[in-house]
Amino acid sequence: MANIGDKLQDFILKDQDNKHYNTADLRGKKILLSFHPLAFTSVCANQMKSLEENAETFKQLNTVPLGISIDQPFAKGAWAKELGIKNVRLLADFWPHGGVAKSLDLFREKEGSSMRANVIIDEQGKIIFIKIYDIPELPDIQEIIEFLKK
Repeated sequence: MANIGDKLQDFILKDQDNKHYNTADLRGKKILLSFHPLAFTSVCANQMKSLEENAETFKQLNTVPLGISIDQPFAKGAWAKELGIKNVRLLADFWPHGGVAKSLDLFREKEGSSMRANVIIDEQGKIIFIKIYDIPELPDIQEIIEFLKK
């Protein structure tokens, strides 16, 4: 399992617009990696909508929220359109299958998808927060915002 203080290995994944998104470009900002098992499921939808609804707050807190699941980029694009996601990048941890989730020990081998988790990376690329949630549990976005305000 990844630990507080570990350095995040930069990664490049495609987003919902099928464009490459590189975390190395985010140095100097905090990053919220919001892992969700699968697109087109209700709890995951609410999790991603909570990121979108708080996009301005994240911007004020110098934080870039990123939704991540194993779905392929075109599915992420259709889902983002359905949910009205315009400000948050939804990243496809599609190939290698679950590679980013695996690098943080957040992959569920039996199910073939990530855990539901939030990971916060500081401006220098170090992990400062990790929380894993039960699959049916919607993460508390206010808890994340309060942590970022500290």
